[in-house]
Amino acid sequence: RSDRRELPEETVNIAKSAFTGGLLGWLYGGVPAFHRARRDFIERSHGELFQSRVDAVQSAQHAGLRSFIRYGWRWSWRVATFVTIFNTVSTGLSVYRNKTTISNFAAAGAFTGALFRMHLGLQGLVGGSVFGTACGIPAGGLLMVMQRVAGETLQEKRNRERRELYEQELAEWHSRLSVTEVLGQTESNADEGPQMEETARES
Repeated sequence: RSDRRELPEETVNIAKSAFTGGLLGWLYGGVPAFHRARRDFIERSHGELFQSRVDAVQSAQHAGLRSFIRYGWRWSWRVATFVTIFNTVSTGLSVYRNKTTISNFAAAGAFTGALFRMHLGLQGLVGGSVFGTACGIPAGGLLMVMQRVAGETLQEKRNRERRELYEQELAEWHSRLSVTEVLGQTESNADEGPQMEETARES
């Protein structure tokens, strides 16, 4: 957290991307499953009797909705986890090295892919790292292009904010120093006044 108790922008971006990834994953897995389950229900229920057409449509919609929730959740948490790990590693590398490069995203993709496929043994580990690298490079390139289009990368923004904070603290320090000097001069003048009066009386 910063001095103002605010979360770093990188942490907020990781949380936002995790939410977005989870939502997209849910749509990716849920929408096709909804249509498939609805179509399968209609094909299987030709011989069934329904009270009305509305009842039949509702039954088909419920079957599709159950499938949407089930398969959507299955894809949602996987995509959200993948995006979170990928962004955490790439952001950590960028902050540590203080620069954003394609190699950061390639390393993050390789690490995330290997982590997701390590349960399949050495072959899965290698395949996952290759797949992660292949996904990380274009994703990183797209993010870098978007930052350049915005006019300022995260590193440039961070450096600018640090410089502005340093200049602000320096200005505050100078103002406090000048106030201290004025107070010291006032106190010395106040001390000199009685001494001059005593000297005048003695003379």
